[in-house]
Amino acid sequence: MNWKNTPLRYGSLSIALHWLMLLLIAAVYACIELKGNFPKGSDTRELLKQWHFMLGLSVFALVWLRLLARLIAPTPRIEPALPAWQAIPAQLMHAALYALMIGAPLAGWLILSAAGKPIPFFGLELPALIGPNKELAGQIKELHELAGTAGYWLIGLHAAAGLYHHYVARDNTLKRMLPGHN
Repeated sequence: MNWKNTPLRYGSLSIALHWLMLLLIAAVYACIELKGNFPKGSDTRELLKQWHFMLGLSVFALVWLRLLARLIAPTPRIEPALPAWQAIPAQLMHAALYALMIGAPLAGWLILSAAGKPIPFFGLELPALIGPNKELAGQIKELHELAGTAGYWLIGLHAAAGLYHHYVARDNTLKRMLPGHN
């Protein structure tokens, strides 16, 4: 398989980044959801929070590579072509997903910065983006949680659309992104 996109298929780089991002985002959500099962201050709860931060920042780092790959390579065409009424919502969905992958981790980084807490990243400590401000940290946290909730819907709709295109519309939308599929 070619690492670059072709007119009909995503290349191995885009495919690998897509599915890696899915795994990372699922792990980010799993960490924050599982955290609530452990008492405040417990080692397990703190570890899950730390992994939530680090995996979220990994999403933030990789989304830029993903955007670069998208900019330098053509997006494979959908065959048969989408009706116009589906093309615009599809573009808006992708824009919303990219906004989520940039905005939610950035908000997390800002929350830790404003809370005056360390920003862990796999043995490193990233610099604070803003100075301590507890009130601002709380406000950004509300936006971060709203983005997280919206993310469930966006990801679910994205997956449902892929399945719709595969099983109902019977176009190549999903096939273009499946590993090892010709």
